[in-house]
Amino acid sequence: MKLKRQKRKLPPLNALRAFEAAARHGSFKLAAEELTVSQSAVSHQIRSLEDYLGVHLFSRQIRAVELNRKGLLYYPILRDALDRISDATEMIVSDRLSSTLTVQVYSTFTIRWLLPRLAEFQKWHPELQVRLHTAQDDANFDQDDIDAAIMIGSPVSAAVDYTPLFTSELFPVCSPQYYQQRQPLDSPADLYDHPILQVYPSGSDWHVWLEAHAPVGVVPESGLQFESYDVALSSAVQGMGVALGQQPYVTREFAEGSLIELFPGKRVRNPNQWYLATRREKMDIPKIRVFRDWLLEQIEADAVLRDLRV
Repeated sequence: MKLKRQKRKLPPLNALRAFEAAARHGSFKLAAEELTVSQSAVSHQIRSLEDYLGVHLFSRQIRAVELNRKGLLYYPILRDALDRISDATEMIVSDRLSSTLTVQVYSTFTIRWLLPRLAEFQKWHPELQVRLHTAQDDANFDQDDIDAAIMIGSPVSAAVDYTPLFTSELFPVCSPQYYQQRQPLDSPADLYDHPILQVYPSGSDWHVWLEAHAPVGVVPESGLQFESYDVALSSAVQGMGVALGQQPYVTREFAEGSLIELFPGKRVRNPNQWYLATRREKMDIPKIRVFRDWLLEQIEADAVLRDLRV
């Protein structure tokens, strides 16, 4: 026998919107500006919500407000519910939004792997408009207006789905000219006398390799600092020092001979892994599913990455 569902006990929507905005901004004033109402209206709505629930949600000071223990419990659940309502509404009422796929990607991965393949995706899926947002930092799905992100790291949020893409290996590289002119570079210990090209947003990568193969004393932070692998590897091509390579970033340079691997046989598995990340409630949206399937097909077709599939 089918059980009759009990009537939902839901507070007024306007009160919930006022609370969510105030909690997100940490300010009644900013919440009022977002909702285009007066600050007193926001305060009244939140007070009515607290009366409805029979609990206080904020600790109020003279010039600031912050969530108390009850508010901290309530806010993330309400935020996710409103996000899902918003996403569902966009899918239903706006063809334009549903045909735009916004993906956050690191600049190096974009330049060196994704862009050369993206034209094929657009050829087979002209109904989708791909909007790339390049950044060195990891995606923040609570704040950033994105559908998905190609990232390297570890799963950190239960609210996010992480589709494994591939692993990678770390290995020092330099230009052939640099190797010939700046010897010795026959063992990891020789790195002590050479400039290290460091990518500071991925500062741990050099340390992972050095801890496996090099003696104490080689300090990556003492060399030149770059914001991306693309700039660091391009600097290595120009003979500025020794950079760290990993798949798929150095495929072109190895093929052209503009970079060489210094210590073959001494690669170290990167402890971080590549993922396609998206919010769990969005993971089965058609545009994301199509992009995910295409991305996995491209990785499987890549001779370098195929063997690194998880």
